[in-house]
Amino acid sequence: MRKAAVSTLDSGRWVKGPQGRAFAQEFAEYCGVEFASPCNSGSGALIAALRLLGIGAGDEVIVPSFTFIATATSVSMTGAIPVFAEVEPDYWCLDVEDVKNRITPKTKGVIGVHLFGQCYGTDLIDLCREHDLALIEDAAQAHGASIIHNGATTMAGALGTISCFSFFP
Repeated sequence: MRKAAVSTLDSGRWVKGPQGRAFAQEFAEYCGVEFASPCNSGSGALIAALRLLGIGAGDEVIVPSFTFIATATSVSMTGAIPVFAEVEPDYWCLDVEDVKNRITPKTKGVIGVHLFGQCYGTDLIDLCREHDLALIEDAAQAHGASIIHNGATTMAGALGTISCFSFFP
């Protein structure tokens, strides 16, 4: 392990080199998705996800009122407006009824955060599909977490339109 780590560091190609590509492929397989792309941070991943989805100036994105600040600031970095929704008290994930009440014609997406290793429920997935909203999955605190959805176990990272992780200690 040490030899591989030193070799990777010495190569100067941490993310775009062979080890970074291998990690991305293995992590995608672990999550049950087709593709993964390493980013410099969870914050960077959120900004990239929003931009890839075409979210920008004048758009609204619903975010939890209780989360790490990058969830909201990533929305602001794209020129979009973060709209704060309440979290439910048992699992600290978005309160779906409050999200529903905050949807406007300008709403283009929802950032659902799996907080403290607990995934948001299928009701948020269904609500976003019903309203044709992008569901950006902030899974920075949910590596290895899963839920039962449509009768099958689904890993964090495979529950949204696009998903973001962080490996910050």
